[in-house]
Amino acid sequence: MCPTLNCRNQAVNPFLPSWEYIPDGEPHVFDGRIYIYGSHDKFNGYVFCMGDYVCYSAPVDNLADWRYEGLIYEKTADPLNREGKMCLYAPDVTRGPDGRYYLYYALDKVSVISVAVCDSPAGKYEFHGHVSYSCGTRYGERQGDQYVFDPAVITEGEKTYLYTGFCGEGQTSHKGAMATVLAPDMLTVTEEPVCVAPGRYFAHGTSFAGHEFFEAPSVRKRGDTYYLIYSSIAANELCYATSKNPLGDFVYRGVIISNCDMGISTYKPAEKPMHQGGNNHGSIIEINGQWYIFYHRHTNNTWFCRQACAERIEMQDDGTILQVEMTSCGLNETPLIGQGEYPAYLACNLFSADDSNRPKLTQDGKDGDEEIGYVTDIKDACGVGFKYFDFKGITKIKIKTRGYNNGVFEVKTSWNGIALGCIPVKSTNLWEEFSADITIPDGIHALYFVYKGTGTATLGAFTLVSATPSP
Repeated sequence: MCPTLNCRNQAVNPFLPSWEYIPDGEPHVFDGRIYIYGSHDKFNGYVFCMGDYVCYSAPVDNLADWRYEGLIYEKTADPLNREGKMCLYAPDVTRGPDGRYYLYYALDKVSVISVAVCDSPAGKYEFHGHVSYSCGTRYGERQGDQYVFDPAVITEGEKTYLYTGFCGEGQTSHKGAMATVLAPDMLTVTEEPVCVAPGRYFAHGTSFAGHEFFEAPSVRKRGDTYYLIYSSIAANELCYATSKNPLGDFVYRGVIISNCDMGISTYKPAEKPMHQGGNNHGSIIEINGQWYIFYHRHTNNTWFCRQACAERIEMQDDGTILQVEMTSCGLNETPLIGQGEYPAYLACNLFSADDSNRPKLTQDGKDGDEEIGYVTDIKDACGVGFKYFDFKGITKIKIKTRGYNNGVFEVKTSWNGIALGCIPVKSTNLWEEFSADITIPDGIHALYFVYKGTGTATLGAFTLVSATPSP
């Protein structure tokens, strides 16, 4: 997954290969493995979700060991899309009453929820049908139906609860996230849809005001409480609401994560974005007693190349979840080892002096090429940040750069802190290594490289050299 030994032995963000673009991730644990189901962007894609569905999984006791499960469903498998003119939008998976696995998804040009089925969670899935009312009318096409989009499912006994919804700007007739119940056949609607989280034009006077439902519903259950995770009108944030009833009475509780760290004030001003923001989609999951939030980040200075990330979260005694930072260590149980080489694509902070023209994450080659990602468009006063490391005895730092530039990279442990030292760099067409003797205090810190100079630099990797041998 990652080109360095340090990185391969630890869980990192993004947790999939740097050339893989799987947003809208729905994590599920089945039989001792965690599976990530999402849509599939293409590198340099020009619209969302251009690829077929693929899947990755990892053992629950080693979240650094992700395995490619392959292509699990093709866009042309749906009878509505034999020519492949529509894209497969965000899916979800549930294990049905019959023990089989059901994949729910929407195509991008129709208000219909489709279903595929497989005997194993890793596919390959086969088309099963379209969600419909008992009269045969497809759910989403009946007069008065809300637009169906971003399906989420949770199965309890013989019932499967289906959540959908999209409330974009100006869509005043879109009520919000809608929920309904499916029969054991996993296709037939048995209860009238109800609104469980209001959109922008229906939230006045409710707990959702200010964080109204936009898209990306997802549902999990903890004890007797249902958690509705969703993307708010701010788009970059994943919020949550809770209820004892899967079909109603949800109350807004807060923000879990923002994919540009808006609202986080633990290390910077709350309203300062520290990454390229954009739409967000994901969910929470418990793995071996620890809860995580899965989400996606944006790369390549576009909304169409999104990558799967995850962070550890803490469930409070009252069921609340405090907003967490974006990090480079993500699923790792501890901060990353503060020694050795790391690729620059692990950057969780990309910023500039005026919050515009920030650096970007990208790669060489074309979509599907296994090219390691890097950070480019690094101009004067731009910074690239990584969180967090457990530093021990660091006395030297090396960086690999290329590009037309002439200046220095200041090394810091906070984005606006005092420079611990500088690494001079110069123009080079090929990756070249530069270094400087720099001491980082022992302990858990972030690591920032802030460029000062002319031209535009590209950062490929960095190496932390310690006088103390690594464990």
